[in-house]
Amino acid sequence: MAPDATQVRVVDHLTRSPDGSSGPRSVLAESARIARGKVRDIASVQDNELDALVFPGGNGVVTVLSNYAEKGVVCEVHPEVTRLLKAMLLRRRPMGFICVAPILAARVLGPAAGVRITFGSKACEEAKHAAVMGADVRPCPEREILVDQKNRVVSTPAYMYDEARLSDVGMSIERLVRQVISLARDRQSRPQPGPPARPRDNREPVPARAAEGGVVVRRQGSRDGGPRPPRPV
Repeated sequence: MAPDATQVRVVDHLTRSPDGSSGPRSVLAESARIARGKVRDIASVQDNELDALVFPGGNGVVTVLSNYAEKGVVCEVHPEVTRLLKAMLLRRRPMGFICVAPILAARVLGPAAGVRITFGSKACEEAKHAAVMGADVRPCPEREILVDQKNRVVSTPAYMYDEARLSDVGMSIERLVRQVISLARDRQSRPQPGPPARPRDNREPVPARAAEGGVVVRRQGSRDGGPRPPRPV
């Protein structure tokens, strides 16, 4: 998916500078060129259609999906991207962010959830800005991924390391995608409060219950008839 918008700023990736000879381009058309036509307008995509969401990095993150390249720490994220990010967080659907893309998570999910992300080094400008935005920024080697289990967010530095080799980037992205898929298959939601438990006689056995965080505990009557504290089993 991609926004139906105009890409005003076109970068010459050979010189890594703006291409003044190129006119505005359609973001949808450019995305379709890369994805061989299978692209939808992001405004037409509903969060209940998605099992997971992955944001590749690149210049489009900071010029199209947000205005971070222009505004820096006070940037704004594209409203349709913001909509999906918030909805995925609420539904507990996993999200992956590659290279500079975690800046989107920092801006949208940082204030709300204190999302844990990485840009590789904590010393880079993006990492410092993300921390100001409210994200929990952690260091990460170029071949590794960082997993925020609470918010179901996975990130990896990729080319945030200038010296990163293609094999390193490929390995880390593969790990990120596999982790996101694994989280998508685990559709367990947060434990929901159930109805109030009815009073029990101390002599009546109590079934095992799943505690917060997945620890199973069993309550049993003690010799004096009173309940014992929870015991892990």
